[in-house]
Amino acid sequence: MAQAIVFGALIADTLGRPVTEIPPGQQIAFLDEIRLTVAGTAAATAMDLGRLGARVSVVGRVGPDPFGSFLRSALEGDGVDVSAILTDPDHQTSATLLPIRPDGSRPALHVVGANAALSEEDVPWDLIDENTILHFGGTFILPGLDGEPTARILRRAKELGATTTLDMALSPRPDAADIIAPALPFIDYLLPNVEEAGWIVGTQDRARIIDWFHDRGVGCTVLTLGEDGVSVAPRGKPETVIPAFAVEVVDTTGCGDALSAGLISGLGEGLSLEEAADRGVACGSLVATGLGSDAGIISLAQVEEFRRTAPRR
Repeated sequence: MAQAIVFGALIADTLGRPVTEIPPGQQIAFLDEIRLTVAGTAAATAMDLGRLGARVSVVGRVGPDPFGSFLRSALEGDGVDVSAILTDPDHQTSATLLPIRPDGSRPALHVVGANAALSEEDVPWDLIDENTILHFGGTFILPGLDGEPTARILRRAKELGATTTLDMALSPRPDAADIIAPALPFIDYLLPNVEEAGWIVGTQDRARIIDWFHDRGVGCTVLTLGEDGVSVAPRGKPETVIPAFAVEVVDTTGCGDALSAGLISGLGEGLSLEEAADRGVACGSLVATGLGSDAGIISLAQVEEFRRTAPRR
């Protein structure tokens, strides 16, 4: 099995559900559930990989605070190597408040924190070789890395023989295409949701989105489609849509990170692209059944049993 190095955004999420409105003034609203969870396009992906039994190390920055201690201990408890997490004395740990709506959707209130200081110098190059999958998690919320630094990291990783994957956290911005463009030729698997990809390209037409990324060098687009599953399109080959599983959605936080983990786990084991992506869909569907990025996934055996037996949409 290939080793996964997950590099990027480490975030502590505080989630509450169900939230239908913010009370006026200093009034109080009562919720059914509030949780603190591991999150972020690097931390949540690493956590899920650990639960799937993968060999995984996570690389990022946290602050000298309780949130940072929580992330370290929780990740280590799920079998993740946390020795490359750095404590940044000048920043708090990145954190997000997530009021979860009854339909499972969620706005986000976010502090960038220590993620802002992550740099090229933090990459553990001694761990990266031809038996490595390097997952870069957090484009657009890593200001010290967006643009050319990301491209340099991914280019060097590929020169060392690694397979590269990239996920992002994007809200609409006019410079999105310019920021990600330098990295695209060095990404083997690009893993945004289709809405994010559309904001970059300037259209929500999926065929045009896929062509745009392929024309700029991406090896394979893996676009999450929500309840419709995932679109998988290697460059030069037809698109395959893998349907999602029929689950009751509680919260969509972390579903994309779980899909990334399932895909990376499968690729690391030598599964076909379609089988690896299907494992990713199963992981994402399971995470949607509970509150937070750490919901749903228990073990690889549990995920594979779910894949065999759960109904599809």
